[in-house]
Amino acid sequence: MCEYCGCQSLTSIDELTREHDEVVRLISHLRPAQQAGDVAGMAGVAREIATVLGPHTQVEEHGLFPAMAGDFPDQIAVLEAEHRRIEAVLAEAADGMTPADQTWPDRLMAAIAVLRDHILKEQDGVFPAALAHLSTEEWEAVEAVREQAGSVLPRPSV
Repeated sequence: MCEYCGCQSLTSIDELTREHDEVVRLISHLRPAQQAGDVAGMAGVAREIATVLGPHTQVEEHGLFPAMAGDFPDQIAVLEAEHRRIEAVLAEAADGMTPADQTWPDRLMAAIAVLRDHILKEQDGVFPAALAHLSTEEWEAVEAVREQAGSVLPRPSV
């Protein structure tokens, strides 16, 4: 992922980026499961992705995006709409369920394509823009949301 602008030097962006990296790693398990006709396996991966995205989305939507919405309202609205679309498909596999709908695997793969593009928009657009636009107080607010939301990923050892 992106490393050119220095935004990952901020703990908030570094954590969001690490979550993106984990989601991309998990996504790599979907195509083989789909090709094998393993809908239960796809559902398991979908649940893992949803687990990583839960706190990640909270940090973005309650910390980062509100601070950016004044300058980039249309872009933030698109990102939030993509969150809803992705969450809806992932939620069909919640609670250990394997979706019975035969269209779900294809809908999941379509949502994952949106997610991959979404991650690139954030990595290459939102995060560098946040570095340039957010004040110290806004970064503190993002950090406060992260403290509340937590993360499923362990903190990196220093």
